[in-house]
Amino acid sequence: MDSQVTIRDESSYPGVAAKPEASEVITLSGPYFVGACALLAAAILFLAHDMPVWLLAAEVLATILSLFLLGSFKYQIHKNALTYGMLLVIIATFCKLSTSEWHVEIQERGWWYWVHSNLLTFHGLDDLIHADTMLFILGLTFFVSVVAQTRLLEGITFSLLRKNQGAILPTVISVTAFVAVASAVFGGVSMIGLTIRTLVIVLLLAAAPASAITYAVIVCTAITTICGVWVAYGEPPNLIMKANLYPLLGNAFFVIYCAPAAIVSYLLIARQLRKRLRNQRVYLDLLDVVEANAQDVRFLQATRHGEVLTPIEFIENHEAELGGRAETVLKWMRQGESLGLALFRENVPQETRKNLLGHFVSEELADSLDRHYQLAYARDAEGAKKAERGVREVLASLAHVRRRAQRVASLALGPFIGLLIVHTLYDRVPLFWASVAGFLFAFIGIAGIPKMRGLALHEAYVEYAEYYFLFPLFLSITLLTKAGFFDLIQTMVHRGIESMGQGHVAFAQFLGCTFLSAILDNNIVADFASRGLHGLSPAVLHLFAMAQIVGYALGGCWTHIGCAQSVVAFAFIRRDVDEGYTPLQWMKDITPVIVEIMIALTALIYVQNAFLRWLG
Repeated sequence: MDSQVTIRDESSYPGVAAKPEASEVITLSGPYFVGACALLAAAILFLAHDMPVWLLAAEVLATILSLFLLGSFKYQIHKNALTYGMLLVIIATFCKLSTSEWHVEIQERGWWYWVHSNLLTFHGLDDLIHADTMLFILGLTFFVSVVAQTRLLEGITFSLLRKNQGAILPTVISVTAFVAVASAVFGGVSMIGLTIRTLVIVLLLAAAPASAITYAVIVCTAITTICGVWVAYGEPPNLIMKANLYPLLGNAFFVIYCAPAAIVSYLLIARQLRKRLRNQRVYLDLLDVVEANAQDVRFLQATRHGEVLTPIEFIENHEAELGGRAETVLKWMRQGESLGLALFRENVPQETRKNLLGHFVSEELADSLDRHYQLAYARDAEGAKKAERGVREVLASLAHVRRRAQRVASLALGPFIGLLIVHTLYDRVPLFWASVAGFLFAFIGIAGIPKMRGLALHEAYVEYAEYYFLFPLFLSITLLTKAGFFDLIQTMVHRGIESMGQGHVAFAQFLGCTFLSAILDNNIVADFASRGLHGLSPAVLHLFAMAQIVGYALGGCWTHIGCAQSVVAFAFIRRDVDEGYTPLQWMKDITPVIVEIMIALTALIYVQNAFLRWLG
């Protein structure tokens, strides 16, 4: 489509309030903390004996709570240092227990049998640290990172935007519905970053207010978290629950019990979106050549520069080159102005403009782009349109490469879904082979593009690194299990059913998991809480598992640290929308939809309980 540039009148922009400075954070030394933990662990090993199980449980609980306390306030410590340091103390305490399942096993069969069973077999590692789940997430992270480089979601979004004649609401509803379904298969953690950037690009083109952009980012968290619960592979807590309760918790359970929760939640989220975005529109005939071809421009960025940034991220990364003009340029861009015109508005020198435009798109297009924006700024629409022809030709020449990569990425769904089916039918086939196969197939589409290939691998590595802190926590909870701690939890659940009834106990588990997941990582809450469901009848176990799963998802997006998606979304808001945005503002913005969903899911839990009682 032909594109042109319209200069937005300065008086049409709302005032931008000054951003408050981010509160000071004092980071505690990770190496010192790990060293102190090592000394304490050595003291326990050499000086203590007959340690009680409750002390082991207290150490695990202290570690989990510290992730919240030392990750949310003024004094903070890196979560890897915290969990790996505390693991040393927890292992030392476990070794000094008077007895446990592993103590008995070692006494009867010896150390070599224990090492071989638990460390040298895949089944043993899976029981120990959820190896199959974590490897599946690893493969899925790389798979989705490769697919993201093909700009498939951006292409779908802009196609919908043109079909809807620039209307934001139907476009966002369609995209979020697609993401809700995709998150259940590809994982919400893998989808969140791509979804946020795609929606923000569209909202910036519509000159949406910062509050609408912030809300859209928050809603991405809810969609990729709550709406992904209807398939076992959608959320790490789902996989952890399935692993802990298999074979009583199979793939069919998630579709039958959790799909209604996902559908109801999405409808409520869509209603909230309608309130915020119904009057927003992108005027397609006013888009400039870069904005109108966002899919190809971002593909070109990855191909030529090995990075894909929104215009705001790009300016923030090149702030030094703009001197004192960067903040004002950002002001215009946050209010809907294009990158090129924002540079002209602030009288950025020509050489600097060309360098920036060349690095944002391509060096060979820098002159054409600068000329295009110069004429547009002078309100010479015809000249600006002629100047952009060379840009469109270069982008068109790359389109076939992008389409090939997208086709390969789409075909990669074949081996991915095929091996998921094989794993469902033959559980001896590890789950992680599905995501690894999908990644390897999709990688063929970008293997011949060095910088894009490097970008995909780097982004996947960085994303998966956020999971490293889980390994010591999973091991710690396994130690609690081997010490017999969860036998007490199971007894409490049975007594609760006898005194309160299964419906009220299911509701209590839903509330408990919601509030715990809001302040703790929901993966840990899932591993901890699900181990107390053994020994129940299949029908009751399914009801309780559903209540826990929707609780993990709902609580995970209630705060800025509840799940990986909320961490990503909160960081994006602080970096690209409002650096003064606080955790309390996050809770204030999202709580209305959380409360609505909580009420709906509560009703759903009691309806399912009544149905089970009717069947029973």
